[in-house]
Amino acid sequence: MDCFFTTNDNDWFTPTSHTRGPWDTEHCHAGPPTGLLARALEHLLPTQRLTRLTVNLTRPVPFKGFRISAEIQRSGRTVSVSNASLIDENDRVCVTASALHMTEQPVHNFPTHTRPPLNPNDAETGKFPIQQTLHKKPAFNGDGVEIKYPQGQSHHTGPTIAWMKTVPLLATETPSPFQRICPLADCGNAFGRNADPTEVNFMNPDLTILLHRDPEGEWLGTDACGYWEPSGIGMADAHLFDRHGSVGRALQTLLLRPALV
Repeated sequence: MDCFFTTNDNDWFTPTSHTRGPWDTEHCHAGPPTGLLARALEHLLPTQRLTRLTVNLTRPVPFKGFRISAEIQRSGRTVSVSNASLIDENDRVCVTASALHMTEQPVHNFPTHTRPPLNPNDAETGKFPIQQTLHKKPAFNGDGVEIKYPQGQSHHTGPTIAWMKTVPLLATETPSPFQRICPLADCGNAFGRNADPTEVNFMNPDLTILLHRDPEGEWLGTDACGYWEPSGIGMADAHLFDRHGSVGRALQTLLLRPALV
């Protein structure tokens, strides 16, 4: 079965070709590892819902593999905080994560703002927004990711609405809703890009995901837009949704640099 990672001991995770990043054969796309960080943090506090996750990508995620360390920073009845680290074979921390967990409370069904629902069955199969790589090996934008675009949308530059379906993190598990949306959440800078990598590199050194409800289904949506400044600093802002409407938001800080390809 296709998946992003394999593991023999649930401690060391080895990426598959679906996880390889587009720019270096030895580095992973950050989306699937973010899903594993979410998995580790959810296991810490199974009775509370993971609501917000922020990751800082201080080093590239190694394609050779890694382990994840997670701990509870503060445990409360309604709100808890946890931390995690992604660690390479040399015990170097490559990624740090902080998370907010909340206990769901029964309340009235108040009116709330949401987006008009869309249906992936009404969208057409299309290309991943970035097709280029700096290598010829299979990567994240290959067979492990399926893309659909609603009418009037495409893989070209500019604000974009799209659907994505991915392989699971591990072949032996069904990912949680939060885990499932992580790969899509880390693609806001690609879907909402203002130019292609042939002109500028738009690397994100962080990712914040906030979900106000659990997304449903395998096909999950993004409405992404990029804000690029002459200072070389930008932001990708992605409204995340499923076929029922809004589920949350993903934000990425962007470092804009001369083209790598």
